[in-house]
Amino acid sequence: MNINFIAMGKLKESYYREACSEYLKRLGAFASAKVFEPQPVDLPQDPNRTQIDKALEQEAVRIREHIKPASFTVAMCIEGKTLSSEQLADKLQDIANRGISTVNFVVGSSFGLSDELKSSADLRMSMSPMTFPHSLARVMLFEQVYRAYSIINNSKYHK
Repeated sequence: MNINFIAMGKLKESYYREACSEYLKRLGAFASAKVFEPQPVDLPQDPNRTQIDKALEQEAVRIREHIKPASFTVAMCIEGKTLSSEQLADKLQDIANRGISTVNFVVGSSFGLSDELKSSADLRMSMSPMTFPHSLARVMLFEQVYRAYSIINNSKYHK
């Protein structure tokens, strides 16, 4: 299985980068994982809705460059479905059983993802109804994908 994390922008804090690297390394025992970090569109200090929507459309173009046809795309968004770790494992196993070899997890910029990108995704998923810093949410996503593959492979990691 190929797992692509497509996340707008680079992580600034070294401790978040290190945490993501650790989970990517661990995930490598179960799947081929790659990270793509397209550059977010620069916006003024206090952007209006039109400027935000235009930026999200431009970012969607940058994101789509990393999404291959016949792959399964998960849009990470607040209005998405929340899944338990076991449900995520079941979903990833189901995707593999259907013969799909690539899963894309898409994380937008601080203003999220374009409506079009979210509606074209195969699944809209939310980490939680709570709000987290963007960088921390990325670490949590990496950990949960690793945990899901640990569940699928009956690893000792998930208890």
